[in-house]
Amino acid sequence: MENKKIIIIGSGPAGLTAAIYAARANLSPIVFEGFQAGGQLTMTTDVENFPGFPEGVQGPQLMDMLREQAKRFGAECIMKNVDSIDFDNYPYTLQVGKQYYKTFSVIIATGASAKLLDIEGEENLMGRGLSTCATCDGFFYKDKQIHVIGGGDSAMEEAIFLTKFASKVTIVHRRSKLRASKIMEDRARSNPKIEFMFNYSPIKFLSSSSGVLDGIELKNNQDSTIKNVKSDGVFVAIGHNPNTEIFKDSVEIDTNGYINTFNKSSKTSVKGVFACGDVQDSVYRQAITAAGSGCMAAIDAERFLEEGLTE
Repeated sequence: MENKKIIIIGSGPAGLTAAIYAARANLSPIVFEGFQAGGQLTMTTDVENFPGFPEGVQGPQLMDMLREQAKRFGAECIMKNVDSIDFDNYPYTLQVGKQYYKTFSVIIATGASAKLLDIEGEENLMGRGLSTCATCDGFFYKDKQIHVIGGGDSAMEEAIFLTKFASKVTIVHRRSKLRASKIMEDRARSNPKIEFMFNYSPIKFLSSSSGVLDGIELKNNQDSTIKNVKSDGVFVAIGHNPNTEIFKDSVEIDTNGYINTFNKSSKTSVKGVFACGDVQDSVYRQAITAAGSGCMAAIDAERFLEEGLTE
């Protein structure tokens, strides 16, 4: 097997930005895109907060542009999943299907997936009135009446943020008490735009004749009655799962499953292994911050390789 200088795992804004920088540094990166090339932005329609697009841009279009930019400088993009990695022996070995690749450095950019409810209408209405990111999509709901699903700190944060735009935000929670911290619960309860629906679970998202979200079908968890409520928009805020399953036994990960990076860099606990984007960021989770950390990871990897080659 030929030893590659760098392999990037993941093809969202972080992974593709890393690929652009690595390719321009003549490192000939391979990007394993996974089977959902482009990451979460491929599920987003209008992206209006990414710099350089005054009229906004479609999420899939933005990812296609980043991919073509990386390929222009020599990155190789392969739409396959990485099945396993051997970090015990250097250079590292990656298994991709029946093929094996050796590399001197790895950039992990596998992102995080929003937890979903897995109910009828969810898949079809995502980006059509249904969202998992208030800071991404809240602007589209000025003076609208919307709902937030969840009862933890994430749901309270999303609801409070959305009151900047919406006329009313209703938090729907399946239990009679919130799971959020006391300070976040107090902030939500004291906001005049926020109301609560306790003991209700969504069982179906309803669509209009034009194929956009129209409401939610809810089940009362105390008496099992069914209730339909109209909604201009729904935000599912039940947390995120960082995509770190294949790294959990080899790279240091925090209690929530995110990869730890050190010293204000993208360096992980394993030499020559770097992490960027949502897989190591539980705070911001934005396309632009992911792209910025992808740039950091490529520069960190380039410096690591330069030091190794001169030793």
